[in-house]
Amino acid sequence: MAGFDLIIFDCDGVLVDSEIIAAQVEAKLLTEAGYPIDAAGVAERFAGMSWKDMLLTVEKEADVPLQASLLDSTEKLLDEKLARSVKGIPGVAQAVARLDLARCICSNSSSRRIKSMLMRAGTYELFTPHIFSAKDQPDMPTKPAPDIFHHAVKSMGADPARTIVLEDSVHGVEGALAAGMRVVGFTGASHTFPSHADRLTEAGAETVINRHVDLPAVVEAMANWSAHDL
Repeated sequence: MAGFDLIIFDCDGVLVDSEIIAAQVEAKLLTEAGYPIDAAGVAERFAGMSWKDMLLTVEKEADVPLQASLLDSTEKLLDEKLARSVKGIPGVAQAVARLDLARCICSNSSSRRIKSMLMRAGTYELFTPHIFSAKDQPDMPTKPAPDIFHHAVKSMGADPARTIVLEDSVHGVEGALAAGMRVVGFTGASHTFPSHADRLTEAGAETVINRHVDLPAVVEAMANWSAHDL
């Protein structure tokens, strides 16, 4: 496809409908720890943020001391719930089949969790072995840092300027832009909220879609626009 060589997908909230499950678990634990919040509030306030960074933010902003044990206990609880109930977001395989581009995943989740979720969704084989996890890289900061995107394009032998990214969070959009890539926002998962698309656009996404079926046409339009700009 003229204009782009590589497309990068986020995983949570883009390929699998996992963000709402994480929000439910995290809201319950934060409320029990003295920071009352519901799943919708977690999705809107902390979308795309790692659980560790979320806890640090809550401690700093609300002056609520949180136990370090929450880190490990939450990861275990969330892994168990995701393994039982996460679903793939419809249309991924069909969209990928229509995109004549190299593809990979860049995620803040661990590669172990990504594999488990994609296996359940039936899309793991579409992306393996090109799955890049910030959490699995020693000392690598998670999104919104651009590091995982830099790592991915280097590994894939791609040019950041010829790479397009599909992201559902402001943190993801900011990280991809900082890496010199172009971004499409995605609001097709269950954790979406009324101002979701506006926030992604304000963060720098060139357009926002809520169905994977629309992705190939959007990528083609953006590629043509790039070509005319050269």
